[in-house]
Amino acid sequence: MSNNPVHTIIKTAPQDNVGIIPYPGGLAKGAFVSGDVILTEDIPMGHKVALQDMPNGTAVIRYGQVIGYTSMDITKGSWLNETNIIMPQPPELENIICKKHDSLPQESLSGYTFQGFRNASGTVGTKNILCISESVQCVAGIANYVTDKIRKELLPRYKNVDGVVAFDHSYGCGVAIDAPAAIIPIRTIKHIAQNPNFGEETMVIGLGCEKLRPERLLRDGEKGTKQSILYLQDESFSGFEEIVKGIMEMAELHLKKLDQRKRETCHASDLVVGMQCGGSDAFSGLTANPVAGFASDLIVRAGGTVMFSEVTEVRDAIHLLVPRAINENVAQALIDEMAWYDAYLAKGQADRSANTTPGNKHGGLSNIVEKALGSIAKSGTSPIADVVSPGEKIKTKGLNFAATPASDFVCGTLQLAAGMNVHVFMTGRGTPYGLSMVPVIKVSSNSKLSQRWHDLIDFDAGPVAFGEKTIEEMGWELFQLILDVASGTKKVATDKLGLYNDLVLFNPGPLT
Repeated sequence: MSNNPVHTIIKTAPQDNVGIIPYPGGLAKGAFVSGDVILTEDIPMGHKVALQDMPNGTAVIRYGQVIGYTSMDITKGSWLNETNIIMPQPPELENIICKKHDSLPQESLSGYTFQGFRNASGTVGTKNILCISESVQCVAGIANYVTDKIRKELLPRYKNVDGVVAFDHSYGCGVAIDAPAAIIPIRTIKHIAQNPNFGEETMVIGLGCEKLRPERLLRDGEKGTKQSILYLQDESFSGFEEIVKGIMEMAELHLKKLDQRKRETCHASDLVVGMQCGGSDAFSGLTANPVAGFASDLIVRAGGTVMFSEVTEVRDAIHLLVPRAINENVAQALIDEMAWYDAYLAKGQADRSANTTPGNKHGGLSNIVEKALGSIAKSGTSPIADVVSPGEKIKTKGLNFAATPASDFVCGTLQLAAGMNVHVFMTGRGTPYGLSMVPVIKVSSNSKLSQRWHDLIDFDAGPVAFGEKTIEEMGWELFQLILDVASGTKKVATDKLGLYNDLVLFNPGPLT
């Protein structure tokens, strides 16, 4: 054995009985790992090797937590994956004790700033964009036509405006508008229009006969005027060209105001950063998410706001999150959101196991339990200050849990509604995901991906896997990148390439 090289594997906690293969090409049968473990079969990159013999029914431990039980006898050195691991039951919500969080306060962080667009309400934007909201999908065709026309004909005259976007969605009519769950998409549309990057300029295009009245999308106390709402069915318009002219004139009124916005020095406490995963692999919980979690802690220490999300990707780790709640009300809110989503999935004859994708499994994540334990690493270690229900706005600075589905585009949409001004998106498998309304920093969990997608990835957390850099070192680097991107001094790949996903509403309510 001494004549054979001993290959590195990664254990996430001392009590783990599995290790992760970090090599881009995996390891072949016969390779030595951890000194006395010999691989009994080829094991791909990111996948688990048994570090001991495991009789049928043995608990499989990663992150120091049980991620499943063996469904057969497993010998030391064997490959453990979704085919030979049985998923455990989720933590029972009624057995989780809510109590006051007793952690020591984190040391504050001062002196960190960025150049942002300050709004009258005190919020800060990282972009300066005209957003055209829509009250119903019926107007999307004209809204997109006019948006393109504005981009070509008007924007060149307003140098301080970064762009124009139309918020297309599939809501507004043919729905049970007064059903209890309808409030989620309605408040999402309303609050997206209030995102800090839009300069508090409200512009809504309506049809006229829709169930979702455009007036419901205005700020509380704001009255509808000809500057804020335009109906396509307005009888003063005769034909398509007059409708287009009316929207263009309305847009120019808002562009003149937006063009007066200038970047100014803002404290890091004005950051509202959304943390999200997509296309996760086994390295996500080892590199990208912990690095993002460290950066999250830095933002919170600087007085800023961070949100992490994705209910099904925290459900199996909720017992680790509730003790971090800042008080019993926040702890109970966490539990309530889990219970609501459990019921929502059950109504659709599904459960949290439907979350994991073929790509997740190919990347080494055997089930949602393993995925969830890695996912929560992006929340860092800060106390959880508040819980944000779907479509609501953030009310409390610090670390927030925004209760969203795990779907990338739905989660991003709800984080926009919550008020984020910078998005940090971790991926292990790779995705070209981007949003036009906020800068999206793409973080790769492994260097193999970042090298292959060298012009799509903004930050490679892969060096952590081999000890080339520490989580702390890379966390500081990511924190600085967030400040640079928020300032507009560094441009993310999706903005350079113009790669943007559609926003997708979460609508658990009935259609009619």
